[in-house]
Amino acid sequence: MNGWFLLTLLLVATFALIVLGRVSRPLWGVVGAALMLGAAGYAWQGRPGLPGDPRGAVRVTQPEDLAADDLRDAIWGRFTYDYAYAVAADGLARAGATQAAVNAVLGGLHGAPNSGRLWTRLGTAILAHDGGQVLSPAAKVAFARGMATAPDHPGPYFYYGMALIQIGDLPGAKRAWVAALARTPKQASYRQDLAMRLVLLDRLMAMRPEAGK
Repeated sequence: MNGWFLLTLLLVATFALIVLGRVSRPLWGVVGAALMLGAAGYAWQGRPGLPGDPRGAVRVTQPEDLAADDLRDAIWGRFTYDYAYAVAADGLARAGATQAAVNAVLGGLHGAPNSGRLWTRLGTAILAHDGGQVLSPAAKVAFARGMATAPDHPGPYFYYGMALIQIGDLPGAKRAWVAALARTPKQASYRQDLAMRLVLLDRLMAMRPEAGK
């Protein structure tokens, strides 16, 4: 849409609002002067002859990972109070609504302030909202609360390790995953999965010696 047309439309709409709003006539000159000044500035520095190019907001989304969902459910369990909030946060994060994901977890924590699962998920949600490159103090506190609330559960340590891998701290991730594996029951269905991930992490560290320092 041409810039001159939009400018004219804006001027007409403003004049109509002045009339309908019964603005006193002495103020008409002030409003008119302001509009003319804005129009002059647009004509001087803008490019009104260019056609419009409407753009939609770009939202970064995350692809679905059903394997990750299965592992999450195996580690934490399903159909519990905190499960519903964690799954809701996962869906929002995949849609790119990272702030909404954080809010969803916070809503769950209001009802379950001692949920190690939700504190851990809050750390992950904050990391994603911050761009996924730096573990902020708020995210660190959330992970620490998760481990303190569920000290004998592998979940907080495993997902803290995932966060450390994301920011490039491979030695820290290995320590977290070793702690997670030590807390995993021998008969757990996901124990072999965690052990294999630890082996792959060791191989990755061997390929990147600088990451092990």
